[in-house]
Amino acid sequence: QVHLVESGGGSVQSGGSLRLSCTFSGDTRFSTSCLGWFRRAPGKEREGVATITAGNHPTAKSAFSVKGRFTISRENDVNTLYLQMSSLKPEDTAMYYCAARMLADCPNIDSVTAGFDFNYFGQGTQVTVSA
Repeated sequence: QVHLVESGGGSVQSGGSLRLSCTFSGDTRFSTSCLGWFRRAPGKEREGVATITAGNHPTAKSAFSVKGRFTISRENDVNTLYLQMSSLKPEDTAMYYCAARMLADCPNIDSVTAGFDFNYFGQGTQVTVSA
């Protein structure tokens, strides 16, 4: 059973930065799996943030709302996924979740149904950005 644990959330002022981490355990397929970050703000639907494919030269994609500010990366040797967030805005306030798809390719992160293509989600880490 895959177990995902996020960390690195917190409170930051607008314009600040945070780095989220997600550790993956319980399965040997981390390096061959598409991974992603999602978020859910209070009263809103879950939103895709970024994805990264498997392979030696993974392809990273970011949602339009965070493009140029957030960067997803992975470190297969330690089964860890990252999300570097910069130039944070109050509208980035949300619970952030990492997710594993268990297939190499990733769905379109801007699709409202992207989350349904992932098999496992973590419990989330809260990010709060004040104005």
